Amino acid sequence: MQGMKTLIISQPEVKALLPMGECMDVMAQTLKALSSGNATLPLRTILWLPERVGAMGSMPAYVGGINVMGLKVISVFPGNHGTEFDSHIGAVLLYETAHGQLVAIVDATAITAIRTAAVSGVATRALAREDAGDLTIMGAGTQAATHLVAMLEARDIRRVRVWSRSMDHARAFAERESQRHAIEIEPLDNARLAVAGADLICTTTSSPDPILQGAWLAPGVHINAVGSSVPSARELDTAAVAAAALFVDRKESTLNEAGDFLLAKADGAIGDEHIRGELGDVLLGTLAGRGSDDEITLFKSLGLAVEDVAAAHHVYLKAQERSVGVPVELGGLRDES
Repeated sequence: MQGMKTLIISQPEVKALLPMGECMDVMAQTLKALSSGNATLPLRTILWLPERVGAMGSMPAYVGGINVMGLKVISVFPGNHGTEFDSHIGAVLLYETAHGQLVAIVDATAITAIRTAAVSGVATRALAREDAGDLTIMGAGTQAATHLVAMLEARDIRRVRVWSRSMDHARAFAERESQRHAIEIEPLDNARLAVAGADLICTTTSSPDPILQGAWLAPGVHINAVGSSVPSARELDTAAVAAAALFVDRKESTLNEAGDFLLAKADGAIGDEHIRGELGDVLLGTLAGRGSDDEITLFKSLGLAVEDVAAAHHVYLKAQERSVGVPVELGGLRDES
């Protein structure tokens, strides 16, 4: 008897099959499923290498409705920035839930880059002012590039500034992405000046220490904080988190993993009640979003396995339709020989 084939889907194929607008729609549905209890999501496990030079994260999830389960396994090496290697390298293993067959192995570098920004795009649509369009991106790596795409999808962007701890990286990003999107991007080496007057800010760095201060924030700004996903690192200082209405991708994950929240809490500035709620509840209409034009809103994104699994499933279905990917017979049948 012939075993079922597992479809291998590469990084360029994922990018072609997962345009930002489509991914934002998939992420919105996924976050609603999560907040309505139609998903299973254990906390991620992280294996650190000696001296914490890199880590391997394992993120399993089941997504109801589409009836798939999966696991993202990814290495995280911040030192890769500036080399030919991405900082996040791995795969999403996608399983069907009738017999537990492994139906696809999908590149996770592209999935992570696109779905993270897509969720920020969904948050921006739900929480930012309707007229928001003065964008600052902090960071100049992969997530900065995909967040620019998501912000262009979510709002009518009038102005773009980019800041990085490396001015060379900021300049290179501005030159490359200005040409790609036919917009003017201004590189800046001063973080305070970079965010002055901005009504949209995306923090996409690997910095363990705050790069954005509450004292710099204009009234009504919306912030997508995505760079930190461990309890010991934060991109926003305590004042910034305390000043904002805080929305999260998942409350349990935030209470366990979000340094931006946990370190402000440790400073005594906020408590657990500072979390307004989950983005999925805003999308479902069971939680109010922005309260006024002057309110500062903050979406703290940790990145969730349900997002990876749902994105991989969307890619898998499109790959099947278009005969994309390499089918491999790995096994899975009972061996009775």
